[in-house]
Amino acid sequence: MLRNDTLTARNLALTPELHAYLLDQGRMTPDPVLAELIEHTHKAIPDQAHMTVAPEEGALLTFLVRLLGARSIVEVGTFTGYSSLCLARGLAPGGSLITCDVSAEWTALARDFWARAGVTDRIELRLGDALDTLRAMPAEPHLDLAFIDADKPGYIGYWEELVPRLRPGGLLLVDNTLFNGEVIDDKPAPKPAAVRAFNEHARKDDRVQLVMLPLADGLTMARRLPSGEFPA
Repeated sequence: MLRNDTLTARNLALTPELHAYLLDQGRMTPDPVLAELIEHTHKAIPDQAHMTVAPEEGALLTFLVRLLGARSIVEVGTFTGYSSLCLARGLAPGGSLITCDVSAEWTALARDFWARAGVTDRIELRLGDALDTLRAMPAEPHLDLAFIDADKPGYIGYWEELVPRLRPGGLLLVDNTLFNGEVIDDKPAPKPAAVRAFNEHARKDDRVQLVMLPLADGLTMARRLPSGEFPA
Protein backbone atom coordinates (compact mmCIF):
# COMPACT_ATOMS: atom_id res chain seq x y z
CA MET A 1 0.00 0.00 0.00
CA LEU A 2 1.23 3.49 -0.84
CA ARG A 3 1.77 5.73 2.16
CA ASN A 4 -0.68 8.57 2.65
CA ASP A 5 2.15 11.08 2.81
CA THR A 6 2.14 14.01 0.39
CA LEU A 7 5.92 14.38 0.66
CA THR A 8 6.62 10.78 -0.32
CA ALA A 9 7.13 9.87 -3.98
CA ARG A 10 4.10 7.85 -5.03
CA ASN A 11 4.60 7.33 -8.76
CA LEU A 12 5.19 3.79 -9.92
CA ALA A 13 8.15 2.94 -12.11
CA LEU A 14 6.59 1.57 -15.29
CA THR A 15 8.06 -1.66 -16.53
CA PRO A 16 7.37 -2.45 -20.21
CA GLU A 17 4.73 -4.94 -19.09
CA LEU A 18 3.02 -2.45 -16.77
CA HIS A 19 3.17 0.23 -19.46
CA ALA A 20 1.46 -2.11 -21.92
CA TYR A 21 -1.20 -2.85 -19.31
CA LEU A 22 -1.69 0.89 -18.72
CA LEU A 23 -2.21 1.57 -22.41
CA ASP A 24 -4.58 -1.35 -22.81
CA GLN A 25 -6.70 -0.74 -19.74
CA GLY A 26 -6.81 3.00 -20.33
CA ARG A 27 -7.79 2.46 -23.97
CA MET A 28 -4.71 4.43 -25.01
CA THR A 29 -3.04 1.92 -27.32
CA PRO A 30 -2.38 3.64 -30.67
CA ASP A 31 -4.89 2.73 -33.35
CA PRO A 32 -3.58 1.41 -36.72
CA VAL A 33 -3.03 4.89 -38.21
CA LEU A 34 -1.08 6.17 -35.19
CA ALA A 35 0.87 2.91 -34.91
CA GLU A 36 1.87 3.14 -38.57
CA LEU A 37 2.89 6.77 -38.12
CA ILE A 38 5.18 5.75 -35.28
CA GLU A 39 6.65 3.00 -37.45
CA HIS A 40 7.24 5.31 -40.42
CA THR A 41 8.80 7.95 -38.17
CA HIS A 42 11.29 5.42 -36.81
CA LYS A 43 12.19 4.30 -40.32
CA ALA A 44 12.45 7.78 -41.84
CA ILE A 45 14.04 9.69 -38.95
CA PRO A 46 15.52 7.11 -36.54
CA ASP A 47 17.73 9.57 -34.66
CA GLN A 48 14.82 11.92 -33.88
CA ALA A 49 11.97 9.42 -33.56
CA HIS A 50 12.02 9.81 -29.77
CA MET A 51 10.53 13.28 -30.30
CA THR A 52 7.11 11.75 -30.96
CA VAL A 53 4.82 12.16 -27.95
CA ALA A 54 4.11 9.03 -25.91
CA PRO A 55 0.87 7.17 -26.70
CA GLU A 56 -0.63 7.98 -23.31
CA GLU A 57 0.17 11.67 -23.85
CA GLY A 58 -1.44 11.63 -27.28
CA ALA A 59 -4.56 10.05 -25.82
CA LEU A 60 -4.62 12.72 -23.11
CA LEU A 61 -4.42 15.47 -25.74
CA THR A 62 -7.51 14.14 -27.49
CA PHE A 63 -9.29 13.74 -24.16
CA LEU A 64 -8.54 17.31 -23.04
CA VAL A 65 -9.56 18.84 -26.36
CA ARG A 66 -12.91 17.05 -26.14
CA LEU A 67 -13.31 17.91 -22.47
CA LEU A 68 -12.85 21.62 -23.23
CA GLY A 69 -15.00 21.50 -26.33
CA ALA A 70 -12.05 23.24 -27.98
CA ARG A 71 -12.55 24.86 -31.37
CA SER A 72 -9.35 26.94 -31.66
CA ILE A 73 -5.97 25.28 -31.00
CA VAL A 74 -2.36 26.22 -31.67
CA GLU A 75 0.54 23.79 -31.58
CA VAL A 76 4.20 24.79 -31.59
CA GLY A 77 6.27 21.88 -32.90
CA THR A 78 4.65 19.54 -35.43
CA PHE A 79 7.42 17.00 -36.13
CA THR A 80 5.77 14.10 -38.01
CA GLY A 81 2.26 14.94 -36.87
CA TYR A 82 1.37 12.48 -34.10
CA SER A 83 0.30 15.10 -31.56
CA SER A 84 -1.38 17.19 -34.27
CA LEU A 85 -3.45 14.19 -35.30
CA CYS A 86 -4.45 13.55 -31.68
CA LEU A 87 -5.39 17.19 -31.13
CA ALA A 88 -7.35 17.42 -34.38
CA ARG A 89 -9.33 14.28 -33.59
CA GLY A 90 -10.71 15.91 -30.47
CA LEU A 91 -11.84 19.17 -32.06
CA ALA A 92 -15.44 20.25 -31.80
CA PRO A 93 -17.34 20.56 -35.12
CA GLY A 94 -15.98 23.49 -37.10
CA GLY A 95 -12.85 23.66 -34.98
CA SER A 96 -9.36 24.17 -36.34
CA LEU A 97 -5.74 23.58 -35.39
CA ILE A 98 -2.81 25.77 -36.45
CA THR A 99 0.46 23.88 -36.10
CA CYS A 100 3.90 25.47 -36.46
CA ASP A 101 7.15 23.91 -37.61
CA VAL A 102 10.29 24.68 -39.62
CA SER A 103 10.79 21.34 -41.40
CA ALA A 104 9.07 20.70 -44.71
CA GLU A 105 10.63 17.23 -44.72
CA TRP A 106 9.26 16.04 -41.37
CA THR A 107 5.86 17.63 -41.87
CA ALA A 108 5.45 15.98 -45.28
CA LEU A 109 5.05 12.72 -43.37
CA ALA A 110 2.60 14.47 -41.07
CA ARG A 111 0.48 15.63 -44.01
CA ASP A 112 0.30 12.09 -45.36
CA PHE A 113 -1.01 10.67 -42.09
CA TRP A 114 -3.40 13.54 -41.45
CA ALA A 115 -4.96 12.66 -44.79
CA ARG A 116 -5.16 8.97 -43.87
CA ALA A 117 -6.86 9.88 -40.59
CA GLY A 118 -9.31 12.22 -42.31
CA VAL A 119 -8.35 15.34 -40.35
CA THR A 120 -6.60 17.40 -43.05
CA ASP A 121 -9.48 19.86 -43.23
CA ARG A 122 -9.04 20.70 -39.55
CA ILE A 123 -5.29 21.40 -39.65
CA GLU A 124 -3.39 24.39 -41.01
CA LEU A 125 0.39 23.89 -41.13
CA ARG A 126 2.46 27.07 -40.99
CA LEU A 127 6.13 26.62 -41.85
CA GLY A 128 8.60 29.19 -40.55
CA ASP A 129 9.70 30.75 -37.31
CA ALA A 130 7.02 29.95 -34.74
CA LEU A 131 7.42 33.25 -32.90
CA ASP A 132 6.65 35.12 -36.11
CA THR A 133 3.61 32.91 -36.65
CA LEU A 134 2.33 33.48 -33.12
CA ARG A 135 2.92 37.23 -33.24
CA ALA A 136 0.91 37.46 -36.46
CA MET A 137 -2.14 35.98 -34.75
CA PRO A 138 -4.88 38.16 -33.21
CA ALA A 139 -3.62 39.53 -29.91
CA GLU A 140 -6.90 39.22 -28.03
CA PRO A 141 -7.74 36.10 -26.00
CA HIS A 142 -9.25 33.59 -28.40
CA LEU A 143 -7.46 30.25 -28.08
CA ASP A 144 -9.09 27.35 -26.27
CA LEU A 145 -5.92 25.27 -26.07
CA ALA A 146 -2.25 25.48 -27.01
CA PHE A 147 0.50 22.86 -26.97
CA ILE A 148 4.23 23.60 -26.90
CA ASP A 149 6.62 20.82 -27.91
CA ALA A 150 9.46 22.43 -29.84
CA ASP A 151 12.97 23.82 -29.34
CA LYS A 152 13.58 24.14 -25.62
CA PRO A 153 15.37 27.53 -25.62
CA GLY A 154 12.26 28.94 -27.30
CA TYR A 155 9.82 27.83 -24.63
CA ILE A 156 9.68 31.10 -22.69
CA GLY A 157 9.10 33.11 -25.85
CA TYR A 158 6.29 30.80 -27.00
CA TRP A 159 4.72 30.92 -23.55
CA GLU A 160 4.72 34.71 -23.53
CA GLU A 161 3.03 34.86 -26.92
CA LEU A 162 0.43 32.21 -26.09
CA VAL A 163 -0.71 33.02 -22.55
CA PRO A 164 -2.27 36.40 -23.51
CA ARG A 165 -4.03 34.74 -26.46
CA LEU A 166 -5.71 32.07 -24.32
CA ARG A 167 -9.33 32.71 -23.44
CA PRO A 168 -10.14 32.67 -19.70
CA GLY A 169 -10.25 29.01 -18.72
CA GLY A 170 -8.18 28.04 -21.77
CA LEU A 171 -5.41 25.48 -21.41
CA LEU A 172 -1.72 25.66 -22.28
CA LEU A 173 0.20 22.36 -22.32
CA VAL A 174 4.00 22.17 -22.38
CA ASP A 175 5.90 18.95 -23.07
CA ASN A 176 9.27 17.65 -21.80
CA THR A 177 9.29 19.76 -18.65
CA LEU A 178 11.18 17.11 -16.68
CA PHE A 179 13.61 16.48 -19.58
CA ASN A 180 14.64 12.96 -18.62
CA GLY A 181 15.22 14.14 -15.05
CA GLU A 182 18.08 16.39 -16.11
CA VAL A 183 16.33 19.58 -14.99
CA ILE A 184 17.61 18.97 -11.45
CA ASP A 185 21.23 18.29 -12.43
CA ASP A 186 23.78 20.55 -10.72
CA LYS A 187 25.13 21.64 -14.09
CA PRO A 188 22.53 20.75 -16.70
CA ALA A 189 23.33 20.75 -20.41
CA PRO A 190 21.90 23.64 -22.47
CA LYS A 191 18.54 22.02 -23.32
CA PRO A 192 17.59 20.91 -19.79
CA ALA A 193 18.93 24.22 -18.49
CA ALA A 194 16.54 26.02 -20.84
CA VAL A 195 13.66 23.82 -19.66
CA ARG A 196 14.54 24.51 -16.01
CA ALA A 197 14.55 28.25 -16.72
CA PHE A 198 11.17 27.91 -18.42
CA ASN A 199 9.75 25.91 -15.51
CA GLU A 200 10.74 28.65 -13.09
CA HIS A 201 9.32 31.31 -15.40
CA ALA A 202 6.00 29.48 -15.66
CA ARG A 203 5.85 28.81 -11.91
CA LYS A 204 6.01 32.54 -11.19
CA ASP A 205 3.31 33.49 -13.71
CA ASP A 206 0.24 34.61 -11.79
CA ARG A 207 -1.90 34.70 -14.95
CA VAL A 208 -2.33 30.92 -14.79
CA GLN A 209 -3.14 28.03 -12.49
CA LEU A 210 -0.40 25.49 -13.05
CA VAL A 211 0.31 21.82 -12.40
CA MET A 212 3.22 19.64 -13.55
CA LEU A 213 2.59 15.96 -14.16
CA PRO A 214 5.15 13.11 -14.31
CA LEU A 215 3.59 11.92 -17.56
CA ALA A 216 6.04 10.67 -20.20
CA ASP A 217 8.90 13.23 -20.08
CA GLY A 218 6.97 15.67 -17.91
CA LEU A 219 3.87 17.64 -18.88
CA THR A 220 3.02 21.08 -17.54
CA MET A 221 -0.63 22.12 -17.70
CA ALA A 222 -1.56 25.77 -17.25
CA ARG A 223 -5.11 27.14 -17.12
CA ARG A 224 -5.57 30.81 -17.97
CA LEU A 225 -7.24 32.42 -14.99
CA PRO A 226 -10.42 34.44 -15.46
CA SER A 227 -10.32 38.02 -14.21
CA GLY A 228 -10.49 38.15 -10.42
CA GLU A 229 -9.43 34.55 -9.90
CA PHE A 230 -6.05 33.93 -8.28
CA PRO A 231 -3.61 31.02 -8.66
CA ALA A 232 -4.28 28.09 -6.34
